[in-house]
Amino acid sequence: MTDFLVKKFINNYENVQDSSVRTKYGLLASVVGICCNLLLFTVKLSIGIFVHSISVMADAFNNLSDAASSIIGFIGVKMAEKPADDEHPFGHGRIEYISAFIVAFLVIQVGFSLFKTSIGKIREPEPMSFHLITVVILILSIGVKLWMGLFNSRLGRRIDSKVMMATAADSLGDVTTTSATIISLVVFGIWGLNLDGIIGIIVSVVVMIAGINIARETLAPLIGEAIDPEVYRKISRFVESYDGIVGSHDLIVHNYGPSRSMASIHAEVPSDVDIERSHEVIDKIERDALRKMNLFLVIHMDPVEVKNEIVNHYRIMVDDIIDNLDSRLSIHDFRIVDGAERINLIFDLVVPREYMEAARDNLKKKVREEVANKDKKCSCVITIESSFCAED
Repeated sequence: MTDFLVKKFINNYENVQDSSVRTKYGLLASVVGICCNLLLFTVKLSIGIFVHSISVMADAFNNLSDAASSIIGFIGVKMAEKPADDEHPFGHGRIEYISAFIVAFLVIQVGFSLFKTSIGKIREPEPMSFHLITVVILILSIGVKLWMGLFNSRLGRRIDSKVMMATAADSLGDVTTTSATIISLVVFGIWGLNLDGIIGIIVSVVVMIAGINIARETLAPLIGEAIDPEVYRKISRFVESYDGIVGSHDLIVHNYGPSRSMASIHAEVPSDVDIERSHEVIDKIERDALRKMNLFLVIHMDPVEVKNEIVNHYRIMVDDIIDNLDSRLSIHDFRIVDGAERINLIFDLVVPREYMEAARDNLKKKVREEVANKDKKCSCVITIESSFCAED
């Protein structure tokens, strides 16, 4: 069904790097979510009123909040599609995250309201009635929600959308809440125990947790998050695949909405190659990154020694030292100043963010001591920095 809908309503559906194609995926997911959730809300609310069950009605309003979420998502996707303008040169893609955050707030609000209602039902229980057809319909609704979860998950993975993945997780959470509602009805039908208020509380808590998770997922890119390691490797490998590039470092990626990113990176080029030739390679990489990866890439060119045996000897020595201290460490911008009585080894040392100021100072001291033990003429000039990449 998912493939049928994608092929039916999305032209050029395989080109997921195209922002217009990606928008169509978002619109399809929103429309499907609106239709399915409104249908489930209508059916469940009717059942809840018929059998006097607060847990069923709570589940119904959970679906209504999901429909509202899909509507807001629909509006957000359309607004995020607006092209760049004078005031927003990087486009309006982050509106999609803002709309998802509004959705999260609505979900939390619905869950909190249901929580208060369920507390009232525990204090003053209302009579319930059991009907087998009610359980059957709710089981069918579980099937619908399972399909919606898989549908959003597949589309989310296809276009790398955190919003869709959060929606998929919310749908699977709805499966849990509806299952709890069914348990409430079955327990009442078999043993006559009215657990409606308790189950209502469970449902409301699950709803609020889902809202908090959606908020966390959507706030992260708005605040600014570490680069995904796979994205880091993909961009680094892309840059380093070109002839004339011997390495890269200091990659920073700024997210301006799904599939709307810009990045900067330092590309190392041989210092003995004509600068105009290296600049030509850099320009080609930037153009190709925009065309092939839909990535606005700015490259800083770093000339490095590649044929100087003395420089290479000391770099290998420092590499071995830091690898023995912590395999997560790395160095770049390595150069030497060779004097008559002392050799200065100058480099940047990249450390994990867990290294606080005291740990960094201690690390510098250890590296200098280890280098001096290897060669007494050597003195280190170290600049410590942290990577913008998340750890694997």
